[in-house]
Amino acid sequence: MRGRRLLAAVTGVVLAATALPVSASAVATAVPVSAVGVAPTSSATVAPSTPPVPCPVPTPPVPRPTSPPRPKPPADDPVKRAVGGPELATSGLVVAPGSARPPAVSATSWLVADLDTGAVLGGCGPHEYGTPASVQKLLLTATVLPKLDPKQVVTVTRKDLDFEQGSSAVGLLLNGRYSIETLWLGLLLNSGNDAANVLARLAGGDAGVAGTLEAMNERARELGALQTHAVTPSGLDAPGQFTSAYDLALIARACFAEETFVRYEQTERAQIPAQPPKKGFQIQNDNQLLFNYRGAIGGKTGFTDLARHTYVGAAERDGRRLVVTLLGAEARPLRGWQQGAALLDWGFALPRETSVGRLVDPGEATATPSPSPASTRRGGASTTRATARSTPWWSGVSPTTGVGLGAALAVAAVVTVVALLVSRQRGPQRPVGRRRRRRQGIFDG
Repeated sequence: MRGRRLLAAVTGVVLAATALPVSASAVATAVPVSAVGVAPTSSATVAPSTPPVPCPVPTPPVPRPTSPPRPKPPADDPVKRAVGGPELATSGLVVAPGSARPPAVSATSWLVADLDTGAVLGGCGPHEYGTPASVQKLLLTATVLPKLDPKQVVTVTRKDLDFEQGSSAVGLLLNGRYSIETLWLGLLLNSGNDAANVLARLAGGDAGVAGTLEAMNERARELGALQTHAVTPSGLDAPGQFTSAYDLALIARACFAEETFVRYEQTERAQIPAQPPKKGFQIQNDNQLLFNYRGAIGGKTGFTDLARHTYVGAAERDGRRLVVTLLGAEARPLRGWQQGAALLDWGFALPRETSVGRLVDPGEATATPSPSPASTRRGGASTTRATARSTPWWSGVSPTTGVGLGAALAVAAVVTVVALLVSRQRGPQRPVGRRRRRRQGIFDG
């Protein structure tokens, strides 16, 4: 009677096994997929790729101005594209289910995030490579601001004034003497490329500007801005210089965490001291968000013929601080800061718990996970016990190959049942001693 029950139970298992779409190769190789900054999901399967939803882009009333061809971006890296969450690894629009559609902007990529919680509210191509222009000065700030004494007075050299003519500058004079604080105000209010060169030279020590550029790229990597590479401290175009809307949000978050930076950003006007016989003059903050948007706390503009308009802006309302970043925008029908304002309005209208990803913490994206004790004992296997439990062993398996394996399982089960029935007829067997087990080739698992 018990033998028949056992046979029926095993037969049920066999039938279930033959219906599973399993392939032997998939069982051996399937591993869970997770993104940096996001907890692993309960399944190793990856959803079938679907065409991304295009970003909402308005049609300008006039043809877009002719601009130089944009440089070829680095090779696509799935790991870098997934920093902050798998939903951000898209070239199209990403918003939370049920969210209002964001406003149409001309930026080729953008992102809105919470500065305090790090929640990403939405974006479009957040990990698409773009050219930064002067928003790169935020990376210079995040790298250099803590290193320099704002009261120190420095002298401008001829090399400091070696930058593209016609580009933005404070108007520093050769051999002029200025405080570090004046240079910061010239950099952030007036986007001075001359100020950027002086600050980069000073912070680089004996290595000068080259040393600061190395430090900027290391700082970007530390923040998790893995798609950012600086070639000039000011953001003036140079081969191999890239960033992304997501990276800019990480960099801006680091900047807005500095009280000194926020104070500079909220300065509306500053006085550049006289350099006899030249008189002093006044500069004004060129971030119009500060003057025209309720709750604005700062930002940075950028423009080159290659990058087009780039922008970073931040505002606070009802105890909630949001940041917006955008790349590759045109000034029609809205200027860069106006597009930023429209996206901030959209972000503030969303519930506080809205999230499609998050801004990673410094060091998180480049941290090397240490193997668990269990995986170390197994010779360095990368899948932990917790992951193995949450991952179905048949995930991602081809139905065709599953039939063959199911049939093999069925045959093995039938053989097992027959052996059990035969062993019952023979009666109980004497336990096998440890030495005898080893002689028979049976080892303790």
